[in-house]
Formats: sequence, C-alpha cells, structure tokens
Amino acid sequence: MTVKAPPQIDATAAGFEFLVAPQHGGVRLDRFLAERPEIIAAHLSRSRIKALIEAGRATIGGAAARDPAKKLAAGDRVALDVPPAAPAEPKGEDIALNIVREDAHLLVIDKPAGLVVHPASAHESGTLVNALIAHCGESLSGVGGVKKPGIVHRIDKDTSGLLVVAKTDAAHHGLSRLFADHGRTLPLTREYLAFVWGVPDRAHGAVEAPLGRHATQREKMAVVSPARGREAVTHWEKVEDYGVASLLRCRLETGRTHQIRVHMAHIGHPLIGDKTYGAGFKTKVAKLSPHAREIVEALGRQALHAATLGFEHPITGEEMLFESELPADLEGLRAALAEV
Repeated sequence: MTVKAPPQIDATAAGFEFLVAPQHGGVRLDRFLAERPEIIAAHLSRSRIKALIEAGRATIGGAAARDPAKKLAAGDRVALDVPPAAPAEPKGEDIALNIVREDAHLLVIDKPAGLVVHPASAHESGTLVNALIAHCGESLSGVGGVKKPGIVHRIDKDTSGLLVVAKTDAAHHGLSRLFADHGRTLPLTREYLAFVWGVPDRAHGAVEAPLGRHATQREKMAVVSPARGREAVTHWEKVEDYGVASLLRCRLETGRTHQIRVHMAHIGHPLIGDKTYGAGFKTKVAKLSPHAREIVEALGRQALHAATLGFEHPITGEEMLFESELPADLEGLRAALAEV
C-alpha cells in the first residue's frame, strides 16, 4: 500500500493550539499533546514534546507550562510552539559515500570497513554522520529537533556493508519501530557473511545467549546471565568449508552490540581477524598456506560483512531488499582460504 508522505512540520517553525475537551480533563500535558492528530501528523515524538514543554514552548491559558506532567482541566487552551530545527552538530564533511538507494525519506549506504558510523569522544569527525550531513544538506528534516540523519542501527567501524539511515522524522519513527521489532512481526531482514575459525559440525544452528557488558573489560561485550544481559539470538548456516576455517551466513533475530562477534566466539568459532573476541587466532594462522597467512595478517579487521538488508519502506510501504557483494579484502580472503 502506498501512503502519502506526511508533511515534515517539525522541520520548520510551527504552532499548535487546542481546546481541552471534557473527556480530556485530568490528562497529563505531554500525553494530551502527543495524542493530538495534528501533533501525530507532524511526527513529534513524546521525548521531543517533553523537551519542548521543559523549554517553555508550551502554554496553558497563555502562561508557560514547563511541567510535562501538569494535569489539564476541561476548557484549558493549550498551545505548543515548535521552533525550526537547529543546525546539525557535528558539522558536515566531504566524505565519499557508496549510496545504494536514496529518496526524500531515507538512504541505504554500503559502508566501507574503517568508517565510524556516529561521532564519539574517540571519533569526533570523519564519521558517516559527518558525511551524511554534508551530502543531504537542506533535505534533512529535524530529527529530534536537530537537522541530522536518523541512525536507527549501526555496524561496527571495522565491519563493512549495508545500513539504512533516515532523513526525516517520519522515516526515523517508522524505521525505529521496525528495528525495535527485530523482524519478529514486521518485515526486516539482516544477514551477514562471517569468516570464522574452524568448521561447525552442523549445517546450521542458532545461538541464544544474552549479552551484556563484560564484568571487568567495559569496552567489551560478553555472554552473561539473563538477569545481567539482554536477549540475543543469532541464526547461522554454513556456506563454505575451508578445513581450518569456514564462511557462515548469520541472520540477526536481535541487534545487540558486537552480537555476531561475541556469539561466534561463544560457540568456539571466533571471526577471523577479530582481535577483541578471537583469542588464540594466532595458532590457527599457522595452519594456513603462506599466501592465506599473508592475507589474514594484512586484513586488519574482523572478517564480517553486512551482506543483505531488507525492510518495508516506512512511508511508501514498498518492500525493499538490498544485497552487497563482498568487498575486495574479504573476497581476497575467500579466495586464499579456498586454496588451503
């Protein structure tokens, strides 16, 4: 079904005014605003509404109301002023992108290994977000009140492959709902190609093990007890057998940080090149041919590629499926392992 794209009201200044009906007396201010059809059409999230209220942008009877929990009375006149979206922070940077699909609402990017998705203290510039801000320019609407791309899922710096990014609030809300569902009731496909040490003794399987922060190394994730972690499920199937290593296709049922890397290490098949979770990989390298050993040692990253991404367009309802070929470094690894 094709749905007409709603107006991006929150990208520019907008004002709303409502009269509280008797049945809405006693309702919280933030809830009342979030349920107005005009607010819904403007794609203002509950968190954005709360921030606007706390910033003094909401009034009741002409007086500023800064408490989102303020209870309304029948007959109150409620107004909400939505300012134009603020300029993006960080700044845009001219970084080349491999854009697979782009329309008014979203982009699908084939990310190279080495590119960080989102700025952080260790990577304040040179990220995918910097590149997207420069590329999209004025086509970005105010995601969360700031003109920036909506990152609804990430892939690690040293993982290559496909990811989708929202350009508008409407797309951001729809994609966020889709990824939060993890494809259980809504159409979403995320498959990765992973080169791992060793060969599983079955053709396919699933790892169901909760993930959380490592107890002592906080930059790492680990399999933990259900009480300490979040549910994580990875389905895998064997694609190629190289004797000392294999190529697996992994399908995510959940999307936790480092999920495939931790789960594969947990079942005794860590990713080739993964220095964080692939302890003992040096002993495996010694079993390779000289050429394969050279390729692995020069890889410089975990051998993981986001190869397939499928989802329903959040605005048009179009079924979309994208596939990405292995990049040159992993294709070279594949060829070298096949020689063993």
